[in-house]
Amino acid sequence: MTKLLRLRRRAILAAVPALVAAPAIVHAQGSKPEKSKVVLAVGGKSALYYLSLTIAERKGFFKDAGLDVEINDFQGGSKSLEALIGGSADVTAGAYEHTIRMQQRGQPIKGFALIGRGMQISIAVRKDLAAKIKGPADIKGLKFGVTAPGSSTHMLLLSWAAKGGLKGSDVVAVGVGAGASVVAAIENKSVDGVSQTDPALTMLEDKGLIEIKVDTRTTKGNQEVFGGPFPAACLYAQPSLFSKTPNTAQALATAIVRADEWLQMASPAEVANTVPEGYLLGDRAIYEKSFAGVRETISPDGLMPAGAQENCLNFLVGADPKLAADKDKIKLADTWTNEFAQHAKKRS
Repeated sequence: MTKLLRLRRRAILAAVPALVAAPAIVHAQGSKPEKSKVVLAVGGKSALYYLSLTIAERKGFFKDAGLDVEINDFQGGSKSLEALIGGSADVTAGAYEHTIRMQQRGQPIKGFALIGRGMQISIAVRKDLAAKIKGPADIKGLKFGVTAPGSSTHMLLLSWAAKGGLKGSDVVAVGVGAGASVVAAIENKSVDGVSQTDPALTMLEDKGLIEIKVDTRTTKGNQEVFGGPFPAACLYAQPSLFSKTPNTAQALATAIVRADEWLQMASPAEVANTVPEGYLLGDRAIYEKSFAGVRETISPDGLMPAGAQENCLNFLVGADPKLAADKDKIKLADTWTNEFAQHAKKRS
């Protein structure tokens, strides 16, 4: 073999490792988020309903996925939905049911990372009124504090009222946000009851100020009210997020799935130590108790459980006559994809 041939052979052999590694390098580069700066809208972030979002933020899971996420917190889910539709947010952490309602209105949005597999909302009345309220028919004319009109808290109230033969106009829904403002609304008697999330509910219970009438904070409660799992908070977005920036969508899903998984193993004390101090509402023990009570309704993997979408549609139909008329036109397959959460599971 001539000296020239030997040199060429050595050069080719030296290049082999780089050639073999090239596809992996290309794949790694291709998986980077196309858009690293993301604006996320949420309504009532301090509620346990959105705990996975807070954990993904505080534990650095968004950052690990290559994202710089700006979280804008609104009074309720209906407001965060408006931010997405209006274009001021790239993605929303909100109730899955919004995807169904927006499809009915001809506005396609799709969920892709589940936070809650149980509704985690309860209806309660002030203790001084509880004896007079035996069922939903007795709440006619009463005022209830919801996160914001049109949000999931409002929808549960309307659904319960309908079971008592009442119309939506028979009850008054007042937006009081989430957290400390909910406690204050009951304490100063500006509302007769609430349809809300934890930790505010548990705090009010502990103070003996409310009596729970409908409870979906446990797996058993969701089974009794909806017949099985109920898709609650999730990440959802307009189709362009998936078609134009699929790696960004994947990074968002991966961060939420990591948070879901972390919450399955974390102790109540670890969770309380991770969230902002203000989320504890001045009582760490109550916050830890609240988390322990709802943990089983937090998604363990970001995936949509079988039958959960149907349970949500049936719930909405029972609360909204207009949606009931359009039920057969709703395509649930267009409101959700498990693709991103499944891929996130493979990475973990």
